[in-house]
Amino acid sequence: MTRLSAGDKAPDFTLQDSEGTEVSLSDFRGKSVVVYFYPAASTPGCTKQACDFRDNLGELNDAGFTVLGISPDKPAKLAKFVAEENLTFPLLSDPDREVLTAWGAYGEKQLYGKTVTGVIRSTFIVDPEGVITHALYNVRATGHVAKLRKDLKV
Repeated sequence: MTRLSAGDKAPDFTLQDSEGTEVSLSDFRGKSVVVYFYPAASTPGCTKQACDFRDNLGELNDAGFTVLGISPDKPAKLAKFVAEENLTFPLLSDPDREVLTAWGAYGEKQLYGKTVTGVIRSTFIVDPEGVITHALYNVRATGHVAKLRKDLKV
């Protein structure tokens, strides 16, 4: 499994959001982007993480960061998640896991002491030129956004 590092060019993608609209990373060229990968909408950890991003979105946006969340969930499930949790940033659907794989966010991981294959909770910061400045793998759902804000001085 290939993992990305600071200094790597961010792999471009085009995915559907919760409303079925195509969103590409290249749409955000010229802006800083937080791209985070999570296992499944409406699960406890993923809900906590998404709500943390929602609750801190104003400060992140004010500092020039756009947030995109990506999971293997289909757009209909993402739409329900967005509505239930009042999420105010795009959630993108990668059911084939091609983007997850390209970013090193899908593969073997440890879950309750067992090796399984699945989504590796990961967060990346992409600069306005499309270069990764931070590549964080195996992040925790709880407290991650606060740590990210500290690291980004937001």
